[in-house]
Amino acid sequence: MRTVDRLLVQAPAAAVFEAASDVERWPALLSHYRRVRMLERRPGGGLVEMAAWRPFGPLRYPTWWVSEMRIEPDTRSVYYRHVRGITTGMDVVWRMEPSGPGTDVSIVHEWDGPPWPVIRRAASEWIIGPVFVHGIASRTLAGIARHVEARQRGTGPVDPRA
Repeated sequence: MRTVDRLLVQAPAAAVFEAASDVERWPALLSHYRRVRMLERRPGGGLVEMAAWRPFGPLRYPTWWVSEMRIEPDTRSVYYRHVRGITTGMDVVWRMEPSGPGTDVSIVHEWDGPPWPVIRRAASEWIIGPVFVHGIASRTLAGIARHVEARQRGTGPVDPRA
């Protein structure tokens, strides 16, 4: 299974990278995130637990996973390797490339699927990838874009750490 979510964000790459890599702030910025906790901090990343809602019309389905996270400021990339949850073994990379006055942001998820005989491929390619992974990643990317674009316009919330 491979999903790609991509968006041109009207903000500098440094601002997008800061918001994308500061995952502990995501629940305050993104309404579909229930929580994000650093379980173990390490230089350049650590072990992070994430929980989000995947909406289905008026209903919301809870999702949860734990990832090894690696932040690479020099290339404006954030890497994840899912180590717990139904998506164990999934590799994810966020890349932020300057593009004119904005930033081309992509999120790529790659995964062989769950360890379920017979339905492994169908489950990952027909349901988990397009419905859950893309459903959450596309909302995350759009929310990060709204946040950094609003800050660029001076209409976003003031970050007390800035």
